[in-house]
Amino acid sequence: MPSSPTLDIAGLEAVYDCLAEAIDAAGEPRRTLFLVKLALLNAQALGDAAQFARHVDEALQDLA
Repeated sequence: MPSSPTLDIAGLEAVYDCLAEAIDAAGEPRRTLFLVKLALLNAQALGDAAQFARHVDEALQDLA
């Protein structure tokens, strides 16, 4: 089984910065729409609906 590509800490920080800037650029009224579009594009790139659902579950953990 091929290994999944991963990001190191620097890569994750770059992704975080990119995402934060994009969320700010989208603005408050379009923030949710932007995040949904981004999630769908990433789900399509991932190509695995079950894995995407696991990612959603993980992202929901510890939001409080």
